[in-house]
Amino acid sequence: MAAPVNPTERSPLLDPTSGQAEDGTTSRESVANGEVFFSNEPTTLQMTKATSGVFLGIIFVAVDSSMIATLSAPISSTFGSLSRLPWLVSTFFIANAAIQPLCGKLTDIYGRRDGLILSNIIFSLGNLMCALAQSEWVLICGRLVAGIGGGGIAAISTFVLSDLVPVRRRGVWQGIGNIFFGAGSGLGGYFGGWLNDYINWRAAFWIQIPFTVLATILIFFTVNIPITNSDTSKSSKIRQIDFLGASTLFASLTLLLLALSSGGNIVPWLHPLVLTSLPLSLLFLLAFVLTELKVAAQPIIPVNLLWDWTIAGACLTNFFSSMSRFALLFYLPVYLQIQGYSPSETGLRLVPGSFAAALASLVSGVVIRSTGRYYRLGVSSQVIYFVGMSTIVAFNLKTPAWIPFVSFSVTNIGFGAMVSATIVAILAVADQKNQAVLTSALLAFRSTGTVIGITLAGLTFQNVLRSELWNRIGDIDHADEQIKRIIADLDVIWDFPTALKDQILQAHMSALTAVFAVILGMGGLGIVTSFFVKDITLPRKAKPSDSNR
Repeated sequence: MAAPVNPTERSPLLDPTSGQAEDGTTSRESVANGEVFFSNEPTTLQMTKATSGVFLGIIFVAVDSSMIATLSAPISSTFGSLSRLPWLVSTFFIANAAIQPLCGKLTDIYGRRDGLILSNIIFSLGNLMCALAQSEWVLICGRLVAGIGGGGIAAISTFVLSDLVPVRRRGVWQGIGNIFFGAGSGLGGYFGGWLNDYINWRAAFWIQIPFTVLATILIFFTVNIPITNSDTSKSSKIRQIDFLGASTLFASLTLLLLALSSGGNIVPWLHPLVLTSLPLSLLFLLAFVLTELKVAAQPIIPVNLLWDWTIAGACLTNFFSSMSRFALLFYLPVYLQIQGYSPSETGLRLVPGSFAAALASLVSGVVIRSTGRYYRLGVSSQVIYFVGMSTIVAFNLKTPAWIPFVSFSVTNIGFGAMVSATIVAILAVADQKNQAVLTSALLAFRSTGTVIGITLAGLTFQNVLRSELWNRIGDIDHADEQIKRIIADLDVIWDFPTALKDQILQAHMSALTAVFAVILGMGGLGIVTSFFVKDITLPRKAKPSDSNR
């Protein structure tokens, strides 16, 4: 192997000859599988330079995801489509679930930098579509496009960090990344609400575009991870990518969302749309599983590796935690807005929780680096989340303003700690050649859980709300028309006389209590799966094949 070269301020962050034999060919199988090796670990200054554009992109993906939480009600009111809120939210994460598992192999072939640049361009295009949208379905398509770009940014950023640092330090850098994500999440909710209050919700999409362009420029000049050599041609590598698996997963999730968001809401449960969509969703899910087991040369979710208790436990914990946390993220603002808070005031109350998640992730990474242990941290994180969620189930219309503030922060502490603990757990037990695909699988479980969680929460909210409204105000004149107005537009609540308004608010509170109970159950399942992870002590010094990454 080529002699190590100490990096300088002027040398590339990655040594292009690392991992090559003296004749310049790749000398390690893991290099051929997309692994990147350092002659030495990068310094903090080198890491800062290499990740500047990466973290800027992460910030605005986070801004986008939290901003839509506070803007979903105003946007739905603009188009009179509160009942379609799950589509507005879930399409972004469906796109995440479909694209993220493909990012590892695609960027092994075409490079991390090109992948990040393309993802930022697609993300900007999606936001442009949202800013210009004149109908709800154009806006939903824009969210889908933004989800493809945002999913690529999130996934490839994780790969870049994995390429640059050894496993024991990854928790720290994952935590730093989550600090930036937390900053975006915290400020995005408030900033989006503020723009809506003083300009309009479209401005929230416009303002992201120049910053995403800046991130693209920084990535072009600072990310320098060379594509590894391989005897396999690009065309052969592309044929091995599991496009069929990604397509069947996308179809299954989309049809599931269509059925659950329509049934009992837009059409009756026995309507042909629902009766067709649900079986087709299950059929595509079966096709996805068979593709992963029998067809795909390199499956996006390696089902055979899920027999490992640690890998299965980490993936399922992310699945259930994301189901719970993101459903809460999109329905807690609804609770705050029926208490009379504006979108900007609602966003402001979400800020501490987002920073709590980021800080918890960073602290967890430091703890893992110091102790070399992650099992107890992972279980404890789920218990903390469950405790915080338990208090949220007890909310009512008279709950003091400081309690949601504290409860949401506690749940986010649990979620943030879980993110660091589970990714380290997977990387600790995985072979190097499987680390990228397992990281992608972890993200796919997280995105899929997010879609299903938001969809189930939306199903619960819409059906309980409709039932409660009929029970409480079903005897008023033109009840059917009025109830449809209330379900479609949150803002019309304040147009009713006080007596009716109180009944409508109580109906919303009953629906939200049901949603919070479902979310609590999801969090409980996360506790159960966190026990599946094996307790392994990480070595204090990285192995040569890892420390040189």
